[in-house]
Amino acid sequence: MDRISALRNIEETLRDFEAGEADLAATEERVVGILRTYATDFESEEGLRPYRATGAGQAHGLVVVAESESAARERIADLVDVDPAALDVDVSPI
Repeated sequence: MDRISALRNIEETLRDFEAGEADLAATEERVVGILRTYATDFESEEGLRPYRATGAGQAHGLVVVAESESAARERIADLVDVDPAALDVDVSPI
């Protein structure tokens, strides 16, 4: 899914919420689904791709976009405010 498609789907979801056709929980669920699809289908001309952290601690499950596994590890470490060497997770492409 490209960015424009994701934005259109989110706009449609918000319209349904505003029209009373969906409650907040359903709206949140749909938006999260759209974002997850966008992230896992993400392709970049700059060589960026999504990476997921798996393991222990607060970094588990985080998904970031980076140009390499080492860059993804650094981004994840920045997000959880930990030294990359101390990060106790595996980072792999999605």
